Amino acid sequence: KTLSKSIKPFQKSMKTLINTDFIIPDTLKKYSGKVRDVLYLKNDLIVMIVTDRISAFDVVLPRGIPYKGQVLNQISLKMFSETKDIVPNWIISSPDPNVSVGVLCQPFKIEMVIRGYLSGHAFRLYKSGKDTICGVKMPKGMNENDKFPKPIITPTTKSHSGHDEDISKESIIKNKILSEDDYEQIENYTIKLYERGVELADKKNLILVDSKYEFGKKPNGEIVLIDEVHTPDSSRYFYKDQYKLRQLEKKPQKQLSKEFLRQWLIKNKFQGKKNQVIPFMDDLQVERISSRYIEVYEKIIGESFNKKESKDINKRIQFNIIDFLKNHK
Repeated sequence: KTLSKSIKPFQKSMKTLINTDFIIPDTLKKYSGKVRDVLYLKNDLIVMIVTDRISAFDVVLPRGIPYKGQVLNQISLKMFSETKDIVPNWIISSPDPNVSVGVLCQPFKIEMVIRGYLSGHAFRLYKSGKDTICGVKMPKGMNENDKFPKPIITPTTKSHSGHDEDISKESIIKNKILSEDDYEQIENYTIKLYERGVELADKKNLILVDSKYEFGKKPNGEIVLIDEVHTPDSSRYFYKDQYKLRQLEKKPQKQLSKEFLRQWLIKNKFQGKKNQVIPFMDDLQVERISSRYIEVYEKIIGESFNKKESKDINKRIQFNIIDFLKNHK
């Protein structure tokens, strides 16, 4: 009885953006990813709608998470602004809390992952007995969440469906996935972005543990940062003031990322492998996930999260996109 009472107020406001079926003028095509839907418009414009879908282990889970799309989009916009002096990015404007509009880019077919700590996927490999990831050898005798002597870069292939795969720098260049010059440039950008992210997190009593960055080329050939940056979907954060004591006592770090969701799924025997069944997420679990995303926003940005309430999320977004395009030259 107590449980059902506690979730009733949340159930009433559990409107989520799962599917987008907008009629937007000058749309040439639409792409639906795991979390984002992208509209390709005339004049090299793209409109990215960040939905409330949530994925883990490269699988989209059945239920949406209220406000998740708004959280991710607004963190990204702030972080694009904070890093534009390091690397140019694709953003033009944000006409809606869930929407970013930017320049059409040709994305590179890899994602750049940089790790400052032995956590998540890297630790799971390490624990299984593998001491090398993406051609990079990891030090012996490390514990989960220990800091690396220096950050390591562990690229992955970019999969639209199914699992991304680890790949080495050497393989990327040898197989001509990227030219050596392009790879060196985005590797340099990756290091600088991570360093800036570490600085920004430190000011908020956070540790930026690791992060994923995606890059592409504008029509003029300029390499730019695309997709998202320093969100809980693309990055992992720890609390700085709790880190040392938790490591000394060999306690898990509190995760400001999707790792808490991954751990819940693992506990319920799901890691995206064949024949595994996605565990049921009840309203209370959905509320917990939503609250964690809002907590991440408030910790990273340092401001209270302003929930954008709408009776019809899709209608609101469509109106705001069309209104922006009317005035965009």
